[in-house]
Amino acid sequence: MTTRPLLEVFPRLRLPFCELGDWPTPVQSLQPVLDACALPGEAWVKRDDLSSPVYGGNKVRTLEVLFAEALEEGATHIYSTGAFGTNHGAAAVLHAPRVGLVPGLVLFPQPRSEAAITNFEVLMQVPAERRLLLHWSQLPLGMAATHVRHRVRSLVGQTERPFVMVPGGATPRGALAYVSAAFELAAQVKAGLLPEPAAIHLAVGSTCTSAGLLVGLAIAQRLGLGLRSVPKVVSVRVTPWPVTSVYRIVSLAERTSALLAERSGDPRALLTRTELRQGLQVDGRELGFGYGKPTRAGEEAIDLFARVPGLKLDTSYSGKAAASLLRAMRQGERGPRLFWSTKSTAPLPPAPPPQTPALARWWAGGRE
Repeated sequence: MTTRPLLEVFPRLRLPFCELGDWPTPVQSLQPVLDACALPGEAWVKRDDLSSPVYGGNKVRTLEVLFAEALEEGATHIYSTGAFGTNHGAAAVLHAPRVGLVPGLVLFPQPRSEAAITNFEVLMQVPAERRLLLHWSQLPLGMAATHVRHRVRSLVGQTERPFVMVPGGATPRGALAYVSAAFELAAQVKAGLLPEPAAIHLAVGSTCTSAGLLVGLAIAQRLGLGLRSVPKVVSVRVTPWPVTSVYRIVSLAERTSALLAERSGDPRALLTRTELRQGLQVDGRELGFGYGKPTRAGEEAIDLFARVPGLKLDTSYSGKAAASLLRAMRQGERGPRLFWSTKSTAPLPPAPPPQTPALARWWAGGRE
């Protein structure tokens, strides 16, 4: 069984994990990118895109915790919620059967992109009776309807119990997975695999990854786990305010810290809102025209980062975060920078086009 740094640091913590990912994920220099841009300084990448050959990326860490929670509650079905190209949904669809859970989906449309279409093809492997399609504003209603539908089925003798995840798995328990990831990074710094970063750039959509890192980095510095100071978490908006507001990110981090302190019985895990806020910078300058819409800076960053073997970014998430890092370095911001690669680079098998007319039109490029 792979050791989880969170459980090593807090041995009294009772938090089950499912075995999904390959840990620790490696770190690599971004020197080929800096050379291409003639940029001084140091930059590195944390390769969470390699977290699993099934489907990697940042969602694998969170799903390890949420799948375990679902199994604890006796769930038989696990539902993801998000857009047509959701990374969280694609990861859940491919990983859920590995732990005996049946995947389902609650989805809403988004702009088309290469990455969104690839994920969409994975999602369409889920039978229509376990898919619910709606407008994004109806998402809470759709999540409730999923519970009701399974309740009705239980009345006719079907033994199905659903566990419905919020978009991105953004709960305090889900965010604990990225507290563990921060400890993993601190151990790599301590081992001399990379210098201590002054700032970490990553895409922020549902806020789960950013919130977990905020908590984990602060605790790692507090406990002397390999960090002398707390790296700034630069959360690069790929969804608009208020979804990615400072308030929402810090609030989730605060609740995550409180849950960790309560479950571990260790008051050193409890962080104040002020401490967490000091560690966060929300960068909205790469959002462009909105979620799923490519930007020129993001596309440039994708081309440049391709100089690192195997590192392929996308226009919706990771390309925009990479653009933020390059902009900061071009502006002379100090200290080593770390890019947290959150988009899976695992190859996926081709899937047939969807049969439902409305879905087929979106897949083919038509507009509703």
